[in-house]
Amino acid sequence: MSMNKKNNDKEYFFSSEEFDSLQTQRITDTSLHGMDDGELYLQYAQSESFSFDDGRLKNAAFDVSKGFGLRSVLGEKTAYAHSSELSGDALKRASTTVKSIKSGYEGTLALPPCRNAESLYSSDNPLGGISFTEKVDLLEKINEYARSRDPKVNQVSCSLSAEWHYIEIIRPGGHRQTDIRPLVRLNISVIAKDGDKMEAGYSGKGGRYDYNLLFNEEHWKAQTDEALRQALVNLESVPAPAGEMDIILGAGWPGVLLHEAIGHGLEGDFNRKGTSAFAGLMGEQIAAKGVTIVDDGTIPEKRGSISIDDEGTKSRCTTLIKDGKLVGYMQDRMNGRLMGGQSTGNGRRQSYAHQPMPRMTNTYMLAGNQEPEEILAGVKNGLYAVNFGGGQVDVTNGKFVFSCTEAYLVKDGKIGAPVKGATLIGNGADVLKKVSAIGNDLKLDDGVGICGKAGQSVPVGVGQPTLRINGITVGGTQA
Repeated sequence: MSMNKKNNDKEYFFSSEEFDSLQTQRITDTSLHGMDDGELYLQYAQSESFSFDDGRLKNAAFDVSKGFGLRSVLGEKTAYAHSSELSGDALKRASTTVKSIKSGYEGTLALPPCRNAESLYSSDNPLGGISFTEKVDLLEKINEYARSRDPKVNQVSCSLSAEWHYIEIIRPGGHRQTDIRPLVRLNISVIAKDGDKMEAGYSGKGGRYDYNLLFNEEHWKAQTDEALRQALVNLESVPAPAGEMDIILGAGWPGVLLHEAIGHGLEGDFNRKGTSAFAGLMGEQIAAKGVTIVDDGTIPEKRGSISIDDEGTKSRCTTLIKDGKLVGYMQDRMNGRLMGGQSTGNGRRQSYAHQPMPRMTNTYMLAGNQEPEEILAGVKNGLYAVNFGGGQVDVTNGKFVFSCTEAYLVKDGKIGAPVKGATLIGNGADVLKKVSAIGNDLKLDDGVGICGKAGQSVPVGVGQPTLRINGITVGGTQA
């Protein structure tokens, strides 16, 4: 389904006399008079999901939602009201709430964002292009194909999902912006069994495009093969050693470690409040020479990309660390203004029911000039971490714990046996300083990242080249 961005707000938001365009503009103007900033955020969303397990379709869901969120900002104070009811009465009630933060102080309304953003993805709705039967058939084919590949396959689980969001942001004075955001994802998990031992492998793919890529036979077979490969590798795993050792991080998804251990600490709100481990360090050398990290929301069709953020600011590429020095934070409008700067296009929210805050988009380390084989050759005893599962980080001190889902021993520059149960334990600031080699093979993840913060989840991307980090603590099952 193609859409004309200029005309479809009538279909999705202003289709009744109780909620029309002129009325919403008038109430928005009145609500934000005397404020420093604010907006009316309108959202219409469709979503669907299919899950297949144990040889049968276990769940199929479809949902439609719409609503608004009205926000006022005055100094460091914000007021927010939201509703799934699109009516003049509901908006008037919200207006009473957001005007409550006024207390004699008269703010100066910030200039609105520029309107020159170009869309980074198609406006077509992925939910409508392929039939229900075809979507279920795809999952059945994946199940059959995986089981035919190896007799060790014990269980296959796969899921398919899509979203389509139409948003409009209204500011005082008639300033309006829209964005249409598709998002699709295919997950495949394979459990292999050999005797009493069972191990899992996983592969995911997604982005801001339609279903066509995911339904391509060559693609989904390759994705299934990857999940099976991981499961079979893990069947051969030995207990992970414990202790301090040199670590090689693979290219691509292992960038999630940087996302958690470093990225959150470079979001503006944590630094304005002084709660980040990187607060007050602007311009200082916080990483090894050669380390450059950016947050880039402008990569076409990537999962974390946004043409405009959820405040209407055009997305951009923001350099956070340059050659080891801290040079930037990710900002929304409020935190950027309070820190004497401006938004970097990182004001994001989960939905109309949530306030925007500084959030990452696609965060990754730039490539260096070393061959991955050269980096590997420099490790006498260490660990090669290729894939990660869950992790935790404390933003206030940068301490993190990450579990490896695929990792190998390294001995005298050669990759050895796969290991099970390895966790990486460290501090984000320390890890940056211990980077001793940066590969020339920058890779972004395949489009499966979800970032949580303050109860909100948004899609993100991560990436990095092959890295060598000296002296990280590995928690394992073998001393």
